[in-house]
Amino acid sequence: MTLLRSLLFAFLFYALTTLMVFPGLIVALASRRGMSRYARAWGRTYLWLARMVLGVRIRVEGDVPSTPTLVAAKHESAYETLALLALIDDPIIVLKRELADIPLFGRLTRRHGVIPVDRAASAGALRAMLQAADDARAQHRAVLIFPEGTRVPHGRAPKLQAGFAGLYARLAMPVVPIATDAGIVWPRGLVKRPGVVTLRFGETIPVGLPRKEIEAAVHTAINALNA
Repeated sequence: MTLLRSLLFAFLFYALTTLMVFPGLIVALASRRGMSRYARAWGRTYLWLARMVLGVRIRVEGDVPSTPTLVAAKHESAYETLALLALIDDPIIVLKRELADIPLFGRLTRRHGVIPVDRAASAGALRAMLQAADDARAQHRAVLIFPEGTRVPHGRAPKLQAGFAGLYARLAMPVVPIATDAGIVWPRGLVKRPGVVTLRFGETIPVGLPRKEIEAAVHTAINALNA
């Protein structure tokens, strides 16, 4: 039954996503803010499908930020990515450049607002990232980042990526860390398990901390549900 539910969810989600791409392009041309609302609706559709088809529910702990902050989240699955898109108002998203370069999808993400990260880590790529960070700060929008840099199985706690502290300093925004246990019910692969996914919004970390201190504080907070 779990396999059948997972297959049905995958079919419905990708079918609906495909149907939403082309109207999304029209919305993106008309209004950047409209594109943000459209993306939020996409995230909410994902959560609704997960609840109805898979029996996966979300539990939010702590306060969802309502002011411009650097939101630093644990990354264990696609689930928390789209959940945060649904929960946080109009965030700019830090993501791999290759995702932002996908035809159609990349156009939508750029219209929504992204800070693309180039794994080549060249001087030009770094300048482009910092310029995008300056643009984000000027727009007074939240910035969403997965500071460990990649999706990891539940319980793993890799070091933060080197660019996180630089982005924190450049944006001069307080940090809201988010822990999750999504990987328990939403592991890699097709089959998902029914259950509850917790997103825990931690205490706000102030601006201006030294590199080692901000990295340690964020690393501890986003891994708070690892046990």
